[in-house]
Amino acid sequence: MKNIVVAVDFSEETERVIEAARELASAFSAKLWLVHAAAPDPDFVGYRAGPQSVRDAVANELREEHRLLQQLADGLRGTGIDTTALLVEGPTVQTLLKEARRLEADHIVIGSHGRGAIYRTVLGSVSEGVLHRAKCSVTVVRPPLKAKSSDTSDQP
Repeated sequence: MKNIVVAVDFSEETERVIEAARELASAFSAKLWLVHAAAPDPDFVGYRAGPQSVRDAVANELREEHRLLQQLADGLRGTGIDTTALLVEGPTVQTLLKEARRLEADHIVIGSHGRGAIYRTVLGSVSEGVLHRAKCSVTVVRPPLKAKSSDTSDQP
């Protein structure tokens, strides 16, 4: 295993995804590619860009995402892991798969938000899309299971 693509979405699961990828990279002396698929440019998908204030807000958001991505890469490099950060615009599943092919990834690490079946049916799931269409192996990092409360102290 030489190249690992790590899908970064800046959700609360990102830290767990990064840690799983770091462990794999360390075990296999692999390079990590942190990939964030940013929302596509509205002009790219055929919509008007809107007023300057909207374009400025989008540009600021992309700069902040790029800064955060570089910060994550710096932290991994600080632990001795060869890491490169990439912010790419485009639809998430297609962008991640395209980058994985381009980078000749041996493995993809992606998080799952653990949403229910109705959510996946209506909106789809990025992790499922990548899992079913990737040409390499995929690790899906699940959110922690929520503990069921067995405390009955407030019952009569």
